[in-house]
Amino acid sequence: MYESFYGFKEKPFNVTPDTKFFFASEKHEEALDSLIYAVSDRKGFAVITGEIGSGKTTVWHNLLNSLDKGTKIATITNSHLTGKQMIMAILDEFEVAFKEHWSKIKLISILNQFLIEQISLGFNVVLIIDEAQNLSFSVLEEVRMISNLETEKEKLIQIILMGQPELKNKLACRRLEQLRQRISVYYHIYPLDKEESKRYIRHRLDVAGANGGVIFNSSTLDDIYSYSQGIPRRINTLCDRALLTGFTREQKQVSPDIIKEVASELAIVDNLQTNKEE
Repeated sequence: MYESFYGFKEKPFNVTPDTKFFFASEKHEEALDSLIYAVSDRKGFAVITGEIGSGKTTVWHNLLNSLDKGTKIATITNSHLTGKQMIMAILDEFEVAFKEHWSKIKLISILNQFLIEQISLGFNVVLIIDEAQNLSFSVLEEVRMISNLETEKEKLIQIILMGQPELKNKLACRRLEQLRQRISVYYHIYPLDKEESKRYIRHRLDVAGANGGVIFNSSTLDDIYSYSQGIPRRINTLCDRALLTGFTREQKQVSPDIIKEVASELAIVDNLQTNKEE
């Protein structure tokens, strides 16, 4: 709606994980490099954590674009599963035929056969489980057992757990010590600092085709950081709404007052959503 008003080719602050807008902050670059290392060197287990909206999904999508054709990937986004359902979901993602009435032992055997076949063909198999903090202890133990599938020389499957900080707390529990010992790569994505937040905003404006005009001045950028606390998704939501407000008021430059107003509105929306979930 406001693209032509500001001279954009497209909206700069969509919340979808468009890899074209990937901002290689030190934190996100290190997270991506860690995952590439874990997958390419067949390290078995990797864990990436971060607050809601910190950019985990964007890193994950950039990982997918970074891997070669010799890598087969399954992505599990429903983390409210039983152990058997998890195995069936993995088989389904890899398009391996199975019967729902089969026992868990048989399903694991089928998965093992598939993995052995893939490694014989030169493929590296990767499993990504998103929102992994929701996995029960029993399912996490099941995932650990899957990670035990290996040859004498290498792991048959690389597993990446992605989740909120609660995942780190869950993995620290004594009952998951065996799983924790198998994690070869762990990285927590912290929020952007103030300068990174400013560069993040300018980067997205440039990618969207901004014509060089000052849309957010230094004072406005400071306020955006203050309200967002450096969380990329919050920055995107705040900036998108602020640009829309500026457009409706025909203001080419977004003022701190607009940021304050929009932040207040978003806080109200967040509170309503929180109350609804409770």
